Amino acid sequence: MATKEPANNSETKSLEGKYLTFILNNEEYGLEILKVREIIGVMDITPVPQTPPFIKGIINLRGKVIPVVDLRLKFVMPEIEYTKETCIIVVDISNRLMGIIVDTVSEVLDIAAKDIEPTPSLGSDIKTDFILGMGKIKGKVKILLDIDRVLTLNELALIAS
Repeated sequence: MATKEPANNSETKSLEGKYLTFILNNEEYGLEILKVREIIGVMDITPVPQTPPFIKGIINLRGKVIPVVDLRLKFVMPEIEYTKETCIIVVDISNRLMGIIVDTVSEVLDIAAKDIEPTPSLGSDIKTDFILGMGKIKGKVKILLDIDRVLTLNELALIAS
């Protein structure tokens, strides 16, 4: 399987840092900790009509209205009932706060550049530009997400309106 080779070693070096890891459908993912504003339990979400199913709606977080996306549905995974483990991670995407619903939050990891592999090529039809790379920690692989690219510009515009 071919991989997208980094342009140079500085590309993986720039990915080095702290990541908040979380679980979705028994797989581990990571987000750059600098993008995370806070982690909250699931609260009342007000549905917004005529939005895609993965946009669960909006929440009022201390007077701020924040859109909430169910990452399972965005990634075309089966929907599950929310549990006491289910969390909303409030992230900063292009200077806009947004909540992403995950199954459970794991831990904050410091991932060295040497432990980050480039994203494997899965074929031209499969979009992987929202994946920063693959973190290899203690024999397990964590998919490191570029949260700014998880939602497309059209989806962000839809949420903003």
